[in-house]
Order: sequence, then structure tokens, then C-alpha cells
Amino acid sequence: MFHIVLVEPEIPGNTGNIIRLAANTGAHLHLIHPLGFELDDTRLRRAGLDYHEWARVQEHASLVDCLCRLRPRRAWALSTRGHTGYHQARYQPGDALVFGCETGGLRQHLVRFSPGRRLRLPMRRESRSMNLGNSVSVVLYEALRQHDFPELE
Repeated sequence: MFHIVLVEPEIPGNTGNIIRLAANTGAHLHLIHPLGFELDDTRLRRAGLDYHEWARVQEHASLVDCLCRLRPRRAWALSTRGHTGYHQARYQPGDALVFGCETGGLRQHLVRFSPGRRLRLPMRRESRSMNLGNSVSVVLYEALRQHDFPELE
């Protein structure tokens, strides 16, 4: 099982889609405050459809609080400032996949991760970033693929 950590997510539809992803893969979702929406936001619920009851979602006051409580095997930061491709990492169950907010990424939090733990998704040079929900899906499915999709059919 992997942990998805969203630091200060802003768009309820993205988080709703990630809730659905977590429910369908068995990943645990961790939301770092402040959130750009309320958890009962209609747009969040609509995007997550009826998967909220099957997803494991926890809220945390800060990234430091989350990582201290979670104690992941390893934490990987996904950032446009990463130097290693997400597909080059060797993920292990229990790892945390940490993503920043839609408009600013991980900003000051990136310094908490050694350069070897900063990953990126390849994209065109003139592009700024990928959609958060898409990025989480790509990385999570690579981590699951490396372990032959445990407990998934």
C-alpha cells in the first residue's frame, strides 16, 4: 500500500478524482492543510462520485505533522524541479508520494527532500506543469506496476 500526500490542494475536483483513485487502488490519501475547499464541497463529492466511503483519507495540520505520524518507509517529492524521472525510482510499499498544490507546487517544502528523492514527470520544455490528478495517477500506477499491482485485478 502506498500513501498519497497532497500538500495544500486547492481544486476540489482534483482532490475528488484522487479520492476515487485512492479508493480503487487501496492507497491512503493524506490532505495537508490549509485546503482550498471544504471537505463537504459539492464539487469534491461530485468528482469523487460515491467512492468517499471506500477511500482512506486523513487530514494533517502540516507536512511535518503528516510525515511524523505516518513514518513512511520513504517519501518522494514530485516536482517540476525534480531531476530524476518518476519511472527511475524504485518504490516500496509504505512509501509516501508527496505532491504540491496546483498553483505553486511544493514551494518551501521541497527543501525537506534530498535531491535523490525529488522526482519529475517528463514533459515538453515549454510546459509549466501537469494536472494534479493526472500526475498522481501516473506515479501511483508506476509504483503499483513495479509490484505487479498487489491486490488489484
